[in-house]
Parts: sequence; structure tokens; C-alpha cells
Amino acid sequence: MLLVVALGLRGAPEGVPGYVTFYLALALAWGAGTWLRQSRAAEVERRVHVAEAARAAERARIARELHDVVTHHVTAMVVQAEAARYLTAHPDRLDQTLTAVTDTGRTAISDLRHLLDVLDPGHGPRARTPSAGELHDLVEQTRRAGQPVEFTEGGRAAAGTGIAEMIVYRVVQESLTNALKHAHGRSTTVDVRRGDREIAVEIGTDGTGSTAASPGGSGRGLAGLRERIGVLGGEFSAGHRDGGGFVVRARIPVGSAS
Repeated sequence: MLLVVALGLRGAPEGVPGYVTFYLALALAWGAGTWLRQSRAAEVERRVHVAEAARAAERARIARELHDVVTHHVTAMVVQAEAARYLTAHPDRLDQTLTAVTDTGRTAISDLRHLLDVLDPGHGPRARTPSAGELHDLVEQTRRAGQPVEFTEGGRAAAGTGIAEMIVYRVVQESLTNALKHAHGRSTTVDVRRGDREIAVEIGTDGTGSTAASPGGSGRGLAGLRERIGVLGGEFSAGHRDGGGFVVRARIPVGSAS
């Protein structure tokens, strides 16, 4: 419109060259306007896609955290409560089992509270590094649920390995949860080796035990671990081993960012 007014003030175009120039300028202006509108629309669409992808990634992260925090404790409580049914004739053992259920429930509440704090953007730092004792507590909790676990570790956690140590904790937690579910009462080994460049984790369970008291699994936990470790550039595998049983192996780089 501005182009038409400007050319109008200069008078009508003279001859064919004038008309060609006028319509060529008009076409260029129209094309520029169309390109600008399309660019703006594409930018709006790109921002919508980015926002949707961010929301989906956040939902997936929350789902993984809830799975990790809740599944292990609830599985242990189910197994312990089921065992308590058969201990009514043994008051001492029954009391120990019910105490273990109570302790597990309290731990679950504590972990859930921490998770809610992490998910609240206005509540303190988001990162948490498991202490050395927490891994031992996790193994001991699994033992109290009736799973014989042999735990060995080597090396020392270095500074700046918080993310790697958290993933180590999650690998052990998910593996012990699956052992409780699918091989309850069978011998389980946990081995953690810390090096300068990576942390190697291996959890193995012998044979297939009773699953009568265990809730079913969705496979979400192992898939989430594979994704997390893959993002760090590490290696993860989980499957049946020769001679029976199940083994989970992970090699987690030290000092990588998630």
C-alpha cells in the first residue's frame, strides 16, 4: 500500500518500462510480506514444538524418578508383609518383620518428600548425591526383605561425581527391586568398582525364585536406566546369563553432565 501511494505521488508510470517497474516492485513487496508472515508462523510453530518436547521430557523425568523412588520400597514392603503372614507362631520374627515394614515405609516417605522438593523449582538445589552409607542401607533393606545379598565395592567416590553416583544408586536399586520381584530368596551379588574415568556396576541373581508375593513389573526401570546411562556416554546391559539367573552391568563415565 505504501508503495502504491509513493508511486502515485510521483505520477502515473510512463510507458511499458514504467508499468513493468511498478508491478515488479509490487510483486517484490508482496513476496517479502508473504515470506515474513511465513517466517513468523514457522517460528511460532517451532516454539510450540520446543515447549511440547520440553514438557514431554519433564514428564518422562518425573515418571522415572517416581518409579525409582516408589517401586523399590513398595516391593520390599509387599514381600515383607507377605512373609509376616507365616510368622504368627513366631512372635520375635514377626516383630522383626513388621519393624522392617515400618522402617521401609518411613524411608519411602522420606524419599518421596525429597523428590517433591526436587520437583519444586522454588525449593533449594535440585541435585543430590547419595552418601556412601545410603548404598549400604539399600542393600541392608533388601536383606531384611528376605533377599540374601553379597555386597562388594572398590575405589573411592571422587569429587564432582554426583551424577554418576546417583545413577549407580539407581542401577543397584532397580536391580535389587527386580531381584525381590522375580527371584525372591535367591542369592544376589552387588559389585561396585570406582575408577578415575568410570564406575563399573554388576548385579547378578541366581536362578528364578518365587514371585508369588511380588507385584509385576513394566520394564520401565531398566529402559530408563539404559536411557540415562546412554546420555552420559556409558554402557548398560541387562539379561539372562548362562546357567540361569539374571545380570545387570553398567559402565558409567565419571565427570559427565546429564
